[in-house]
Amino acid sequence: MAQEPAGYELTMLFASAFRLVVDELHRELARIGYDDVKPSHGFIFQKLSWGSATGNEIAEHMGVTKQAASVIIDYLEQHGYVARAPHPTDGRGKHVVLTERGWQCIRATETIFSAIERRWLDVLGHEEMERLRSSMRQIVHAFPGSQSSPFRPVW
Repeated sequence: MAQEPAGYELTMLFASAFRLVVDELHRELARIGYDDVKPSHGFIFQKLSWGSATGNEIAEHMGVTKQAASVIIDYLEQHGYVARAPHPTDGRGKHVVLTERGWQCIRATETIFSAIERRWLDVLGHEEMERLRSSMRQIVHAFPGSQSSPFRPVW
């Protein structure tokens, strides 16, 4: 049985596919009125979709300084995607929460991602799509710490 040559084509294909999806997502978001959302904002939306978070928690999730997180939060707040709310236990602290516009952007993103996956299904067919999904799960879970690693941008 012939062994496949070592290489990194598959790694580059994963990276290219991700980039193409992100580019299409943001073209579509801009077309429907979310032209002020940047790719890194999606990682904050993903974090906040599970509940509110402090600025420090967002900074940790994003792998940036508290000051950098604060700048991003300010931007999202100015554009109506998030709001700062009083912290439930710390009178001086604030929690960041998604606004209705933030939730609408998330729903639009889900719709766009679903349309992209339907196109993949048209290309691959149901059986191959399920095989791809299963293979990707195996690849992701083969990395040490994959279960606890935050979903964040590659800076």
